[in-house]
Amino acid sequence: MNFQLPKYKQPNFDQEPFLSAPDARIVVVEIDGVAPEHYHALSIYPEYFKINGEWILASESRMDGVPVLKTDGTIQVVEFRNLKVRDNVIVGRTEDASEGIYIYAKGFSSNDTNSDLFAFRSGRSRETAYSMDYDKLYKLLIHERNNGYIVWVLGPAVVFDFDSRQALSALISNGYAHAILAGNAMATHDLEAALFRTALGQNTYNQQSPPNAHYHHLDLINKARQAGSLELLLEKETIREGVVYSAITNNVPMVLAGSIRDDGPLPPVIADVYQAQDEMRKHTRRATTIICLATQLHTIATGNMTPAYTRKDGEIRPVYIYCVDIAEFAVNKLKDRGSLEVTTLVTNVQDFLVHLKNNLVSP
Repeated sequence: MNFQLPKYKQPNFDQEPFLSAPDARIVVVEIDGVAPEHYHALSIYPEYFKINGEWILASESRMDGVPVLKTDGTIQVVEFRNLKVRDNVIVGRTEDASEGIYIYAKGFSSNDTNSDLFAFRSGRSRETAYSMDYDKLYKLLIHERNNGYIVWVLGPAVVFDFDSRQALSALISNGYAHAILAGNAMATHDLEAALFRTALGQNTYNQQSPPNAHYHHLDLINKARQAGSLELLLEKETIREGVVYSAITNNVPMVLAGSIRDDGPLPPVIADVYQAQDEMRKHTRRATTIICLATQLHTIATGNMTPAYTRKDGEIRPVYIYCVDIAEFAVNKLKDRGSLEVTTLVTNVQDFLVHLKNNLVSP
C-alpha cells in the first residue's frame, strides 16, 4: 500500500470562541532586534491570528520565533535578531483565541479516538520494537522522493563504517535526499575515507589504525583548503565515491555549520553561527521529512527550527521528523526542547542506513 498523508482539518472559525474573539493586538518594533513587551513566541504547531476579522495561519513557522504582520497581509515568523524598526509584531501570551491568537495541535488527528496519525509514541527505549517504524519510513520516503523535501541531519558516525557510508551514498544518488545539514566532521571524515580509507585514522571496514593515520583527517583538510573548494578537491584527488561526492554530483545542497572545536575547517564550513542557522532554515522551511542521525547538537538545532507542519502545493501537511541514535538520552533530548512530534529509534545509525538502502535501492 502506498503512503497516505493524513488530511489536515482546519478549525471551524464559524463558531465560538472564534466569532467573538478580538483581533490580535499589534505593536510596532522600536529598536532593531528587540521585540515589544508581551510579544508572542511561536510553538511547533499551527498558529492562527485574527487580523481584521479573519483568522490567518502563519504558514512558515518556527519555535520561539516572533509573528510579524506584513503589508501584504501575511504573517512572517522572524527571529528576534532579524526584527527591524517598524515591524508590526503580534503580541499576546494566550493560546485559546481570547487575544486573537489560537494554537491548534489537532489538525492531523484521526477520526479513530483510540489513535492519532501524528502523535508519535513517547518514552521509547532500546526495548522498543521498531519494525513498524521501518515499514512506515520506507513508504514515507518512497512518497517523499518525488512529492516532498527530505532533509538529512548527519553526525560523523554515519561515515565511520564502510557499509553505512556506502548505503547513505546510494540513498543520496537514488533521490532520497534533497538537502544535507551537517558539520565539518561529517564531510571531513567522509572525504578522508574516500582518500585514505580511514575515518579519524581508523579503517572504515576493519577498524584497524595504520601508522600515522591520525594525521589523515588533517591531511585531508589541508588538501581541501589548498584546492579551494570541495568540487576542486574531488577533481584534483580523483574522488569518485562517498557521501560528499554523491551530494555534489546529484546537486544536493550541503550546509556545513562550524563549531568551536573544528579542525581546519573545510572550505565551505560556515563559521558564523547565525549565518549557518539562516542557511539551515532555508531547508527546514521546505522540509517535509527530516532524518537526524547521531548528532545531538545539530538535531536539536534543526528540531528547534522545524514546525510540525508545512504548506505544500496550497495544502497543509505534517512534517515528519526521525531521530536515530544509539543513546536513549540523545533521542529523547528533542522532547525536552519542545520538539514533540518526532519518531525516535534507539539503534546504531550503521544498521539503520543499511536497512534503508536494502529496502529502497534496487541491487
